[in-house]
Amino acid sequence: MKKAAESADSTWGCFRLRAYFVLGATMDDTPKKEPNWIAGVKPPSELLAMGMAEIYEKECREQPERLAELFRAYAEDKAIFEELKKLRQIALTPGPILFIGMGASYCSSIAGSVWMQSCGRSSFFVDAGEWLHYSSEVWDQVAASILTTASGESAELVQLCRRNTKKPLALVCNNEKSPCWSLAQQKLPILAGPEYGNATKTYTNSTAACILLAAHMAGHAWQSDAARVQEVYSDALNQIFSLRSDLEKFCRGAATIELIGRGAAYGAAIMGALCMREMAGNRAVGHSGAGFRHGPLLDVNASSIAIIFALARTAELGVKLARDCNARSGKVILVSTEDHQPSEKLLPIKLNAVPEPWEALTSVLVPQALTFSMIEQYGANLSPRFHYGIMQE
Repeated sequence: MKKAAESADSTWGCFRLRAYFVLGATMDDTPKKEPNWIAGVKPPSELLAMGMAEIYEKECREQPERLAELFRAYAEDKAIFEELKKLRQIALTPGPILFIGMGASYCSSIAGSVWMQSCGRSSFFVDAGEWLHYSSEVWDQVAASILTTASGESAELVQLCRRNTKKPLALVCNNEKSPCWSLAQQKLPILAGPEYGNATKTYTNSTAACILLAAHMAGHAWQSDAARVQEVYSDALNQIFSLRSDLEKFCRGAATIELIGRGAAYGAAIMGALCMREMAGNRAVGHSGAGFRHGPLLDVNASSIAIIFALARTAELGVKLARDCNARSGKVILVSTEDHQPSEKLLPIKLNAVPEPWEALTSVLVPQALTFSMIEQYGANLSPRFHYGIMQE
């Protein structure tokens, strides 16, 4: 009996040992699923070792090169040209053109829609989440919808791509491996490359793509305006980033920073506020010029900071608003293309003039530089994000 028991124990032990190695080998041999990398690209090891401030600066300074790449592609790439040609034909049908986005992509949508309106074509910008839940009954009344998304992964945008609308839907996207890209019939690339901080170069290229698309759909030439932007953009970035310490000192101690713009610069105001909130953890809010005047202006005081984009056709309204903020003891960073006398309460930042609506790109450099100074000194509010997580509504 004893020998039989020992034999059984030995046999069972061998079985367990064999099972352990077999199962272990099976588990070890099972290929691990790759993370859902940002823009579908695995980052190099040296980038994985960088801190957030270093990554943020790198991505900000890549913007001129990425923008130039987008201009070349939209002027020369045959596949992109064919997509633009189809969308031009769609724009000839009745009904407004919608630009739909969320977060930074909503800010880019504002510039595209505003420019299409300026070119004489009915267009509106809408928030993707609001449109998804409240506008299904009227979606078939539009001529076409332009969905803008850097990731192509956002839950709201994916649902909109899956909706069975009878009207054309085009996608402007930075991730060709995303669900949105696979679902869309008409699609245009953003060409910003992977982005691991908040939206800087993806905002710039998304906005440029929306402007070019709006111009093409409205039958408006864009090449000469784009050439002017490319001529001044790199120098503008370097000049403004060299002033970042001055910007931060001027804003130090503010309870809230208000950013105010009109037209395409309204999108830049919202984007600048998002940049500061996400990256530096500072309270910041974007407003339209009229929205700020008829409400928030009333509580401006000595603890208030306003960054006012006094640009393009409504520049004088921005200058007037700056005076009114100063009269209430508020401090103002005045971003314009004119010379203004600095004071204890006014820090003027002069930009080179660009054609409308390209101030959406140059104006946002100011809050980008301010944010960089904040995270240089006090640390970043976010860690680098190298792959997409679960996208929730």
